Amino acid sequence: MKLASILPLCTALCLAVPAGAQTAPTRDPAKIQAGTYALDPDHTQVVFAVDHLGYSIYRGSFSDVTGTLELDPKNPAASTLKVSIPVSSVATTSPKLTDELKGAEWLDAAKHPTMSFVSTKVTMDGPDKATVTGDFTLHGVTKPVSLQVTLVGAVPNAITKKFSVGFEAKGRIKRSDFGVKTYVPMIGDEVDLTIAGAFDR
Repeated sequence: MKLASILPLCTALCLAVPAGAQTAPTRDPAKIQAGTYALDPDHTQVVFAVDHLGYSIYRGSFSDVTGTLELDPKNPAASTLKVSIPVSSVATTSPKLTDELKGAEWLDAAKHPTMSFVSTKVTMDGPDKATVTGDFTLHGVTKPVSLQVTLVGAVPNAITKKFSVGFEAKGRIKRSDFGVKTYVPMIGDEVDLTIAGAFDR
């Protein structure tokens, strides 16, 4: 769908919501609903960044993410997260590079079509921050990875009529640990991940 077609639709949706109907978002865990949340792929972004020849930072992204969150605001350590990302959804500003990243020398999407993260431990670092450790699988290799997670906000969504919650997570992996060694060290081994995760109950 072209941008010119999307903008009127977004405007219409916004105008259809009565003024004042949207409740103010909260970051207070006591006001967040417990339960099972489904990841919203339309509002979830997975962005990676890697050093490029020592003179620039190159970024790309993954989309079509799916997953579930079992959220217990009263006992966050009991919460669990499962996320699956299709490797073929990788995207960069270069179509040629995007195709190369899907190939056997890099992520090998044909042989390893998904990457995943399954939490194993949640440690609270503050009222709205946590370290979430889990098993990260990439390129057929599974290793523990820790994500620094911050609660962005939670709100009864006036458009979807669902209770929505969002987090930002940041982490770092060494791609060579997962067997992706092409052009190391010219292209950085360390890959920074930033995930904007949106969930609906």
